[in-house]
Amino acid sequence: MALTQARAILGGPQRPDYLVLVNERYVAPEIIRLSRGTGVKLFLVNNGLTASQARSIEAQPGKYAELLGTLTANDEQAGFEMLHQMVAQLPRDSGPVDLLAFAGVKTTPASQLREEGMRRALADFPQVRLRQVVYGGWSRQRAYEQAQQLVERYPATRLVWSANDEMAFGAMQAFEEAGRKPGRDVLFSAINSSAEALRARIDGRLSVLMGGHFTLGGWAMVMLHDDAQGLAVNRDGLREHRIPVLQSIDQAKATRWLKLLERPDYGIDFQHYSAEGRPPDYKYPFLTSPINY
Repeated sequence: MALTQARAILGGPQRPDYLVLVNERYVAPEIIRLSRGTGVKLFLVNNGLTASQARSIEAQPGKYAELLGTLTANDEQAGFEMLHQMVAQLPRDSGPVDLLAFAGVKTTPASQLREEGMRRALADFPQVRLRQVVYGGWSRQRAYEQAQQLVERYPATRLVWSANDEMAFGAMQAFEEAGRKPGRDVLFSAINSSAEALRARIDGRLSVLMGGHFTLGGWAMVMLHDDAQGLAVNRDGLREHRIPVLQSIDQAKATRWLKLLERPDYGIDFQHYSAEGRPPDYKYPFLTSPINY
């Protein structure tokens, strides 16, 4: 669908100045190819190019348009921290612990990186046994159906790691139907800052929650605004940035963020971070440090 939309936009009579795209299911290289010669500037967010995609594009520079920039989240680190925080909540003498993991989509870089982080964390916890990784496709219903089978196959499961909130809630429903209480019998983790996820973190049904990557779109708009003003956006000499937008959300932060969801700006003055009116050596702070809100 993204490819169809891109073809229509890039081949249409009224092309935009900018196109923000996501490398979901590996579609970015074809969109970058289609953009060559159109005059449309490209900015990649959330899912960057894979190493093999980047090599292929570099090997054929005449075939592809140039990217203005890439902003991706600290997905691998988030996957790593989620498991660490879950294990920290277990009793010290809990013995062997069974873990189930719900990854998103095999062909989505963010999903791959989150899973890689979880697997890296496993090396720190020999007592944690990863029983199975399933791909829930970011879907609540699919994760629910998968978890119905998994809870029977691995009844001793204590930890359920999920790459997003929808899959966590689907798995949670299956475990609840099997008589297991979230936050007590089984610890669940997730990534996202939806209202439902924030409420679940407040009431303890989600034991670990990471979120904040929605701001990637806002930071991209800051940089596109500056580019449109004729200001350099690769102010540190780089075009690709993996930025620390995913933050751990405790109950206090979940309560605060739930209120911020009611505000149109989510409590962030994005305009404040523009390079407009700044000295020439100004660097975007959001590229290197978490922004508190």
